[in-house]
Formats: sequence, C-alpha cells, structure tokens
Amino acid sequence: MPQDQHYSFFQSVERSFDKAAAFTKWDKGILEQIKACNAVYQIKFPVRIGETVQVIEAYRVQHSHHKLPCKGGIRFSEEVNQDEVMALASLMTYKCAIVNVPFGGAKGGIKINPRNYTPFQLEAITRRYTAELVKKNFIGPGTDVPAPDYGTGEREMSWILDTYMSLRPGEIDGYGCVTGKPVSQGGVRGRTEATGLGVFYGLRELCNIKEDMDKLGLSTGIEGKRVVVQGMGNVGYHAAKYFHEAGAKVICLIEWDGAIFNENGLNPDEVLQHKKATGSINNFPGATNLNKNTDGLELECEILIPAALENVIDKHNAPNVKAKIIGEAANGPLTPEADEILNKKGVIVVPDMFLNAGGVTVSYFEWLKNLSHVRYGRLGKRFDENMNFHILQTIEDLTGKKVSEKERKFIAHGADEVDLVYSGLEETMHAALHEVRDVMISNPQIHDMRTAAYVCAINKVGAAYEQLGIFP
Repeated sequence: MPQDQHYSFFQSVERSFDKAAAFTKWDKGILEQIKACNAVYQIKFPVRIGETVQVIEAYRVQHSHHKLPCKGGIRFSEEVNQDEVMALASLMTYKCAIVNVPFGGAKGGIKINPRNYTPFQLEAITRRYTAELVKKNFIGPGTDVPAPDYGTGEREMSWILDTYMSLRPGEIDGYGCVTGKPVSQGGVRGRTEATGLGVFYGLRELCNIKEDMDKLGLSTGIEGKRVVVQGMGNVGYHAAKYFHEAGAKVICLIEWDGAIFNENGLNPDEVLQHKKATGSINNFPGATNLNKNTDGLELECEILIPAALENVIDKHNAPNVKAKIIGEAANGPLTPEADEILNKKGVIVVPDMFLNAGGVTVSYFEWLKNLSHVRYGRLGKRFDENMNFHILQTIEDLTGKKVSEKERKFIAHGADEVDLVYSGLEETMHAALHEVRDVMISNPQIHDMRTAAYVCAINKVGAAYEQLGIFP
C-alpha cells in the first residue's frame, strides 16, 4: 500500500509528538530534548560471503537516556534506513514510559534480506555487528539491551549473547546484555508470544469498558466479535490465536501474498499448519481467497489488527475501513492522514506505542531475571502449592465435602515462571490502558488514544529528566 508521501516515518512520529506536546506543561527546550534522538550510530563493516566480501550497512539508535539501559529490537530487512530506525527508537522511549518499564528507547537494524544468506553467513554478520556495538559501548546490560524484531529471533539473540560474553569475559550480569534469548541461554518463558498476547490483553480490556463500547454501539466483551488480522508472523498469529480461543470470530487473515475469509471464523492454528504445508495461507479449506490481500483491511468487522509493517492504512484506503476498533499490533501501521480520517469517523485507534508493548514488557522481566540470577517461581512455587493444598485439605475436613481432582490441581497449583510472566503482562497492559484513558477523561480536548498515549509518555519522560537535574 503506498505511503502518504508528505511524511517520513520519523516525521510522522514527530508530528504525533508535537500534537500531544501542546497538552503538556513542559517548555519548548525540554520538549525538544525529549523528542531528539540522543545518539545515532551508522556502521558499515565487511563480511566475507562465499568468495566475495560484502560491505554491510547497519544502525543502532539510542533515542533517550532519561533511564538506562536503552532498549529496543534489531531488525534484518532490506528496507532498513536511518529514518526508520530513529522512528522506531523514539517509539520505544514512549512505549516504555507508557507501560512503566524503566528503559530509554533504542533500535537497531541491518540492511539485508536474511532470506538471501545461509545461517552460517547470518551468524557472521550478526557477530560482526555485535562486535561493532561493543567497540562503541552501544550494548551492555546497563547501557543498551537489544532484542528480536522483524527478521530476527532467538537464534540471532544467542549469537549476540555469545559474542558479547567472549568480548566481556567475567561480566557477572552479562546475560542481561540482550533479551529474547532461548530459555536455555537465560531467556524467559512466555517471551515468544508476549507481543501478541499483550495485544489481546489490551484490546480485551478495552472491550470490557462499557462506556467505550456504548459509544461504538457494541456489547462488552470479546465473544462473538468479528476480528481481521493482517500478518501471520509471530505477533499476528498469537493475537489471532488468543482472540479465537476467547470466543471471537477471526473472519479474515491477511498475508503478503493473499488473504482468506470465512464469515464463521478461522482457526489460526489450522491456517498456520496449512501455510507450513503449502507455503501460503491461500486456498485454505472452507475459506474464500480475496481478490487482493488489502481488501481484507476494508471488511465489515468490529476489530482490525494490522500486525505487519508500517503505513498499510493511509489516506487512500482509510475512508473504506469499516472496523470500529483498530489495534496497532505493528509499528506505525497508520499514516497521520489515516489517523485523522479514522478519528473523525469515530473509530477507536489503540496506538502501537501502547498496544504492542508486550514484547518489551516481557523483555524487562527477562532482564530482571538475568540480573537476579534466579528463575521466576523457583523460590515460591513449591511453598505456594503446599500451602494451597493444606488450606484446601482443611476446608474439606471442616465441610466433609471433596472437590474434583481437576479442581484440586487448579487450586493447589503454584505459579511457575510462565504464569508469573503472563500475570505481570496482563497487569501491565490493563494498568497502561487505564492510564491512557484517564488522560483523555481529564482533558476533554483530547479525542484520540494516540494523543493521550503521547501525553502520558511525554509527562513521564519529562519528569524523569527534571528529577535528574539536567535542566535548570
């Protein structure tokens, strides 16, 4: 879908920032400092690929140092450029502030198509990139902590960890230099599904707010609502999966090469298996292939979840969008023009900087785990189980009644790592949604959640700078 040409991605972020800044108390100088990218590192390094040497272009941007370490993913994509990385780094600052994760924002990118390289070649590129970051102190558990993003995953994070540890031997908290690692390398259970699950938690909580649903003419709750998800990557798949399991009807799934529709709902797990078997979601049994994949964005539905790349909804197709709620699971899927059009139509746009913060929230939990050197649940799980079982046994003895074996297991269950991660993520998304809504309620001039989210973030970052004594 063509981008609205007037704004680059970073300019779109700045435009949203400026709109929200007018509703804050901070003077122009502080606002300029909050908005600026503090450090932009452009790297070009040689890597031998087969019989030739390729010069690889890469970036790491640290947007804000109001809290350390900085935090943000690393993406592998031919579309990587400085403007995009700066925009994503700034969104990370605001995202962390909204969900009360004590990090500054950062982002990284390597300008390659990972499909064009063997795993061995990708490892060489990733390790060399990490070494370049170490040279300039752009990575470390107390300075800058990367994570997976588009085109990267656990494998790349384990290469980064190993390279960092080889260059910083004996660093006791070294495992906290990167998150999104395999569990065997210090990762945390629940990280893989974290962003998609956070999208589900945030939208579910919104759908449970009667006041907001009444304005849209919808009933409260998720059950029965029609959902369209664009993107069947990690985020889109998990968001669709959790909505399906909660009783929503996932009527359309959209990928880069097509879209499928079934008014009675699709099972994302079955679609994923079909995709793995055939290489495409097209021709899924019982579903209709749409003429164009972008047609799925304009279907009648209650919830539309763009979970792919930026700028997929612009001024050209926004007037045709019929969803009542848009949940931005991707970064920047709406252009500023599209935002204005949809807001005037009364659509609730739940912004990316809040809604897809599940990944960085659980990355924060992983970082804490690495610094504490103990798995969540290890100290308390068995104690809780024994105590719960004892309480249950006492109640049964006093009442003379027995619960079923299934109920017994559920009641006596002590929280394991993944239980605690899910609980922490759910609490984070609920609390952040209500913080953003409170900003809207307290200022009737703010009519959209994106502006409210920016106001919330700007106030928190501004307060942090003020407390640091940086400004007179």
